[in-house]
Amino acid sequence: MKIICIGRNFSDHAKELNNAQPTEPVIFLKPDTALLRNNDPFFIPDFSNDVHHEVELIVKINRLGKNIQPQFANKYFDEIGLGIDFTARDLQDDLKGKGLPWEKSKAFDSSAVISKNFINKSAFEKINNIDFYLEVNGHKVQTGNTNQMLFNIEELICYVSEYFTLKIGDLIYTGTPSGVGKVNINDELVGYLGSTKMFDFKVK
Repeated sequence: MKIICIGRNFSDHAKELNNAQPTEPVIFLKPDTALLRNNDPFFIPDFSNDVHHEVELIVKINRLGKNIQPQFANKYFDEIGLGIDFTARDLQDDLKGKGLPWEKSKAFDSSAVISKNFINKSAFEKINNIDFYLEVNGHKVQTGNTNQMLFNIEELICYVSEYFTLKIGDLIYTGTPSGVGKVNINDELVGYLGSTKMFDFKVK
């Protein structure tokens, strides 16, 4: 099982980090040890003083695919979930400044929160018009809609499959909207997909 993450897929988020808007999807990977399941608490790692939340819609791949064509992309997922791509921003900035890969700042243990449940895509009127948001300590800090994505879900599936064979159970984290920020000990993070609460956990 692969965790495939998309960076800079919302223009406002790219701007808030002073990154250029990409002309094609930015891809990075996380290992399965990055998953944080079942509303387990997130423990801030010792190697960072600036871990940021990035709420993201997750697509679960349901069949084997390679070089998937646009007209078939919708057949490669049935369920949508919600998660967080935790990022050690201080470490990432240092790595980027040295021209090095991001993995240490993005792929560490428990850096990929995943909702306990997924929702069948048939529950949504339009896949490209799904609201999602994150609350920290009861305050809404990130809001997004799939219609704001630079590259929509089906485009991402096609693009990723050019480079990586997609397998059943693979996860695509589709990018975060603006509003990312530092998490602190005792914070409570609650994520919603539409009006459905998808996760609720504490930071330790």
